[in-house]
Formats: sequence, C-alpha cells, structure tokens
Amino acid sequence: MTIKHSGRRDLAIINRSFWPVYPVIGEALLRLAEDLAGGKKVSVIMQDHADIHTSLRKGKRGANVEFFSGKAWSTSASGLFVRALDAVYFMLWVVFALLRSRPKTVYVSTDPPVLVPFVVAVYCALFRAKFIYHLQDIHPEAANVVIKVHPLLFTVLQRIDCFSMRRADVVITITEEMAEEIRKRSGTRSPINIEGNPAVSFDEVSQPPNKKKGLTFCGNAGRLQRIPLLIDSITQYLDAGGKLEFAFAGGGIYSSALAELAEKYDEVDFWGQITPAEAAQLNCNYEWALLPIEDEVTRYAFPSKSSSYVFARTAVLAVCGDDTSVAEWVSSQNLGVVCSPDVASLVGTFIRIESGELCSADFDGDREGLKAKLSFDHFVARLKSSIPVGEIG
Repeated sequence: MTIKHSGRRDLAIINRSFWPVYPVIGEALLRLAEDLAGGKKVSVIMQDHADIHTSLRKGKRGANVEFFSGKAWSTSASGLFVRALDAVYFMLWVVFALLRSRPKTVYVSTDPPVLVPFVVAVYCALFRAKFIYHLQDIHPEAANVVIKVHPLLFTVLQRIDCFSMRRADVVITITEEMAEEIRKRSGTRSPINIEGNPAVSFDEVSQPPNKKKGLTFCGNAGRLQRIPLLIDSITQYLDAGGKLEFAFAGGGIYSSALAELAEKYDEVDFWGQITPAEAAQLNCNYEWALLPIEDEVTRYAFPSKSSSYVFARTAVLAVCGDDTSVAEWVSSQNLGVVCSPDVASLVGTFIRIESGELCSADFDGDREGLKAKLSFDHFVARLKSSIPVGEIG
C-alpha cells in the first residue's frame, strides 16, 4: 500500500527502471525505500511500464513509500531517437516530482543518463539538498561506443555530467576503473564508493546434478554485446561439425538474428524474453556462460549479467580484450577464461571446451565470497551507508 506524504520529503529515490519489470536494481531500490520508510518520508520517482500501483497492492510491497510514476514510452528495444525523447520526458517528470516533494536528500542513478542527474544537481544546489549520484555507467562515453555522438553534442553532454559529478555529495560506481575515469574526467573531489550490482534472486533455482555441455547467454542482445561476432563464430563452429549447445534468452536489437540462428541449427535455442527466475535457471543448466562486451565500454560500464553467472556456478567465457576490467575480474577471481574478440579465437575456444581441454570445474573461484558481496542485503546496506540517513528527517 502506497501513501501520499505531506510537507518536505526526507529522501527521493530516482530511477527510471523499477520493480517489478526490472527485478534486480528495481528490487534493490524498492527494498531500500521500504527499509527507510519506517521512520522517514521516502518518495520514489520512476517510469511505469506495468501499473506499479496494482503490482504493489498484489505483492503487498511499498508500505509507507510514496510513488511518482510517469508513463514509460520506450523499452531497451526501442530506437535511440525514441529513447532520447523518452529521456527528455522523464527529465520533465522528475522536475515536476522534485518540486512537488521537495526532498532533503536525493539519490539518482544513470537511468536515464546526463539530463536527469543534471536537473537533480540543480535542484539540490537551489534547495540545499544532499545529492547521491550512482553511476551505473558513464555517459556520453558509453553511448558514443554504440553510435558516434556529434562532437559538439558530446562535449556539451560531457560538461553537463561533469557538473553533476562535482556537485554530488557522494558518488557510487561499479569498478575502480570507472571511478578513475570519473575522477580524471570531472575533477570531482567527492568520495567515490565502489559497489557491484546484485544478482537476481536464485531462491527458486535448482542446480542440476549434471549441467549441459554448452554455453548460455541471458541478457540484452544489444549493440555492446558483440552479438554479430557470436553469431558468425557459432555458425562457423557448427558448420564444421561442432557439438556444443548454445542457449540465448533476452531482448534487444539482435534478438531476431538470434531467433534465426536457432531456426537454422538444432544445437541453438533462443527463448526470447523470459522471467528472471527462468533466466537464472537457464544459466544454471549449462556448464559455461558467455560474457561478450565491447572493450572500450568497459571503461564506462560493467555487464550486469556477470553477477548472475557467479550465483549460477557456470564457468565464464568473456569475449573481450585482456586489458579490460571484465577480463581482470574473470581472471583474478578464477571464474573462467578470456577470449580475444575474433571469430578464429572464439571458434578455437569452443573446440577446446568441447574436447575437454577447458573444463568448467576448473573455474569455480571463491563463489561463496563473491555471492556474499553480490547479495541484495549487501547491496542495500551499502546504499544505505552512502545516504546521509542521520541528516534527513
């Protein structure tokens, strides 16, 4: 049951994507809001994909939390122009909600990037509110990897975001490499906290006694995930008589190409959009998981599916350069192997897996230690520690 607070709110949590449609970060932020709402006036500002108020009533969630939910006009599969327009709309919605609620502390993430954090920074400066800036990725650089932004627009967006970084009381990001990029680019003197994203819940997932000899990929089949390279490599490998199985699930601009690949080969399955629990189970069913990423973007983002692969106890095949944060994470934690992003190397790695030269059991790493750090409870506790709870209310 949600409520409408009166007077100035203690905390506003802003994230366009929210529970239940986005069950990882959305769930974590809902838990944070519920936890703090016991003694504080907490508001959530988000975009509504699936009637949030009905979902809250059915799930008996969101007690004492106020929701400002604007209509969502785009998804991850929408074109860049439509998503940009939606980001502008959400920015205007955030301005309205902030002026309506006048929170003393504001937490905002980069969903969507640049514009919304900027209006939050301006609001916090004008109303002397605390500003917590959570950079899940760094823009416009991350976007520029996907599609080249006009140099003038790139400079303007970068300067806007640097302003937001410098105004933040606390900055949160995912990796030390991203933190260094933030410091170098913005010159911020704000404290930067490093915190990895949590994994989807594995409470309803069972580990099969014998995993399938093959590879899975669950996540966004988008512009940064090297999907065309995967398709070309799998095609060449299977045409040469390869026996490994491949399972893909998720949406994105390359989902139709993956569906066509599955139609062509019996060894390939494409499940489309599935629930988080189904994706978690699919990951658990296979010995290996694919973690492809464009090298440049690892300076500005980190693939969220990596957390789920830890819980699924699959070996990780990272498809990226050796000098990336993703490669360092996979190698240092002994979670799998790193493959150069070219067809010959990837096909060769598939052959080594099929022959048993690369055995998934050799890459178990410290899964229990990593799972503790990637749990929802840990993530929510870390967010709480970054928000000046004692100073609000």
